[in-house]
Amino acid sequence: MGKISKRTREIQGRIEKKQYKPIEAINVLKQTATAKFAETAEAHISLKLDTKHADQQLRSSTTLPNGTGKKIRIGVITHENHVKESMSAGADVAGSEDLIQEIMKGIIQFDKLIATPDMMPAVAKLGKILGPRGLMPSPKSGTVTQDVRSTIKEFRMGKLEYRADKCGIVHVPFGKANFPETELLTNLEAIKESIEKNRPRGAKGKYWKSFHICSTMGPSIPIDISGFQKSNQLQK
Repeated sequence: MGKISKRTREIQGRIEKKQYKPIEAINVLKQTATAKFAETAEAHISLKLDTKHADQQLRSSTTLPNGTGKKIRIGVITHENHVKESMSAGADVAGSEDLIQEIMKGIIQFDKLIATPDMMPAVAKLGKILGPRGLMPSPKSGTVTQDVRSTIKEFRMGKLEYRADKCGIVHVPFGKANFPETELLTNLEAIKESIEKNRPRGAKGKYWKSFHICSTMGPSIPIDISGFQKSNQLQK
């Protein structure tokens, strides 16, 4: 076992053996985000899902009201007649068969890829390259669309994709640790509500197993899921 640093011991010591109310957990997250850079605030949510079954797979998207705090590069695969239009709409890189060939060579210059429906048969052959990276366009995540301009705008404003992994866990960022507490709470509530709304039809009985948040370099902080209420958390 590797040696635990003094910093790690100190911040781990701030975590009590209890489940925190969401706003309390966010306050602890900010206190333990002591790295020399703006750490990402992350949520790690365990759900009672067996994703080997099609009716228990969870993949969707939501828009964080206060954004992610991260500048993303957006790529667009569309018909060659609409490439210039996609660039003018705010894409960082856009193309047709030429962009597909670049990706096949391992040249990936984007963090999010949008494709128009007419290009999906050609995009399908990129599955082995884009799939493991979580970049494959999908109608469920809103990245297969005819309205490229609006979709680019949504992702710039804080739209993000999420999915349950093979263990039924959703790993998703919800801002930066230097965001105000109220903004992080609003973003976290939006994620919780979206996961609830998109509950797979095959999920029976108890859906939520555990809910933890942390900063990039910080310790895991458990949240009492029942603490997510419509009432004003800040007044509790």
